[in-house]
Amino acid sequence: QLQLVESGGGLVQPGGSLRLSCAASGFTLDYYAIGWFRQAPGKEREGVSCISSSGAIRNYVDSVKGRFTISRDNAKNTVYLQMNSLKPEDTAVYYCAARRARVVSCREADFGSWGQGTQVTVSS
Repeated sequence: QLQLVESGGGLVQPGGSLRLSCAASGFTLDYYAIGWFRQAPGKEREGVSCISSSGAIRNYVDSVKGRFTISRDNAKNTVYLQMNSLKPEDTAVYYCAARRARVVSCREADFGSWGQGTQVTVSS
């Protein structure tokens, strides 16, 4: 059974850092493009960062460029989202999602498998 599990969320002060992990089980990530999405209270879910199956192509939403870095370790079947210089507006539930494709996408509709989400709260 294909499963994605996010971890690494928590409470952090503005300017702090967190690293989110997305661990896959029941399938190998080698052939899957991965996306990180987030949903803040009262807002629609948005694509934050996405990575191709090889890791060669990475996309970021403008609001996180220069602060967030997506990476993957296919040997560990895990994708990461390093988040630095966090801001209160980054507060949201963060989800990872997988699509069986080599090409990168940050369109929510392109993803068929989702994790349960991890809460990130940025507050002093």
